[in-house]
Amino acid sequence: MFEIGYSLRAARERQGIGLPEAELATKIRAKYIRALEEEDFDALPADTYARGFLRSYADYLGLDGEIYVEEYASRFHNTEWDDAPGLTQRSRPRRPRRERTIERRAVVLALAGIAVLTALFFAAWRYGNTPPVPSIGNHHRQAPVLVLHGVGRGTFVVVRRGSRTGHVLFRRTLRPGRVETFSGKRFYVHARRPAGVRITRPAGVTLLGG
Repeated sequence: MFEIGYSLRAARERQGIGLPEAELATKIRAKYIRALEEEDFDALPADTYARGFLRSYADYLGLDGEIYVEEYASRFHNTEWDDAPGLTQRSRPRRPRRERTIERRAVVLALAGIAVLTALFFAAWRYGNTPPVPSIGNHHRQAPVLVLHGVGRGTFVVVRRGSRTGHVLFRRTLRPGRVETFSGKRFYVHARRPAGVRITRPAGVTLLGG
C-alpha cells in the first residue's frame, strides 16, 4: 500500500511542474489535480472521473496509472452506492475527513493482521513436522505447490496454468506481505516488477516467465 496523493505531489514537485502547467498538459482542472494530491476524491464529479483523472495524471508524471487506479479502487471506491437508483455522486452524503481516515487506518490494520496470520500459518505448514512419505502405491500424494510472496512495494502479477495462454489463476496486484499459493506442476508467471515478488517452488514445478 502507498499514499496516492503524497506520491503524486512528490512526483510533480520533483519534476518542477506547477499546477497550471499540469492543468494545461492533462486538460484536468487544477482544483481536481489538487483534490487528487490531497486524496479528496469526494471533490471529484464522479467515481468514473476519479479513475480517469487518476490514470491520466499518473501517466503524465511518468508513473504507472493502472497501479494508482487499482490502489484507489481497493481503498476508496464504495460499491454500496452503485445500485442505488437516482442517487448521483453529488447527492451522496459526505463523511468527515477524520472519520474516513480512521476507517482507512482500521482497514489497513485489519489487512496487516490477516497478512501476519497467513504468514504464520504458512510458516507452520512449511517448517512443521514433515508428514511420512507415502508408499509408491499411494496415489494421493500431495501436489507440488507454487508460492508467491509480495515483497518491497509489491507488483502486478499474472499467473496462468500450463503456458502463456493457459487458464488465468491470478491477475491482480500482489501487495507487500501477501502470500498466494497454487497447486500444480507447470505455470506461466509474469510480474510487472520482478523485484516486488519472491517465488518459492519445489523441484517438481516448472516455471515459465514473460
